[in-house]
Amino acid sequence: MPLNIKFLALCALTFLSASALPADHPSMPEVLAAAGPADWRPLDPENTLYVELPGGRVVIELTPSFAPLHVANIKTLARARYFDGLSVIRVQDNYVAQWGDPANRHPIPAGIGKVAPEFDSPTPAHMPFTRLPDGDVYAPEVGFSDGLPVARSPSLHRTWLAHCYGMVGVGRDLDVQSGSGAEMYVVIGHAPRHLDRNVALVGRVMKGMELLAGLPRGSAEMGFYAKTQAPIPIKSLKVAADIPPSERSNLEVIRTDSAAFTALIESRRNRPEDFFKIRAGRIDLCNVPIPVREQRPAAAHSS
Repeated sequence: MPLNIKFLALCALTFLSASALPADHPSMPEVLAAAGPADWRPLDPENTLYVELPGGRVVIELTPSFAPLHVANIKTLARARYFDGLSVIRVQDNYVAQWGDPANRHPIPAGIGKVAPEFDSPTPAHMPFTRLPDGDVYAPEVGFSDGLPVARSPSLHRTWLAHCYGMVGVGRDLDVQSGSGAEMYVVIGHAPRHLDRNVALVGRVMKGMELLAGLPRGSAEMGFYAKTQAPIPIKSLKVAADIPPSERSNLEVIRTDSAAFTALIESRRNRPEDFFKIRAGRIDLCNVPIPVREQRPAAAHSS
């Protein structure tokens, strides 16, 4: 056997045997079980939306740090009850669920106009960023910031949100300033990362993805509902801060700048469960889960 063939065979055997070694790190359930209260943060009611569908509530956390103009528009629209009574108009398989008002049934409230695209933003000097070590096809660097998947270019000093499952974007036309927030979509399929830096992303679904991903698919072009299909009504869309605390969904999301989340990433890069005989040793940005849970009640203090 030629030397180079022997060398390649030896490398392959070494890789396989190393990949099959017993795990030396905890699984994701073990990481989450060991996480302390400081590893979680509550959702901000002022930047959380409740979308009430016939099947239940979808909870969306908005991200004003990345898209302040669009988020301000969306909250203004929500507080004007603009979305109440509108419908989910498009559900395209392996792509997005979208709602809006293409028939112009509801007047746009005063003060809602064109805004800057907000496709990306200057990288803040002190932005928390947990970098993924495995690289990315679409960006020089990817990772997580404040509970969101993000990408960035150090040479351009620009950062942007990534189109992963559950991310919420603003629909627009060809004009990059045509997306006001009156039309929104949620990624329900394989991450369409080609949309990064082409559409403004404004947040992430924290609970209720099954209510969107499980909707009937639209039969018209691009997944829009045909006239023969009944659209899915939006009962209401409200800002959580405007709802009595007793009626809120008390959720908290893992801090992506915590040691617990770093351990969670490793638990997914190298799966320690017995089922996995060969560990991948890497992971894609959109395959890293960002756990959300119900807030735990505060412990009672004994007198």
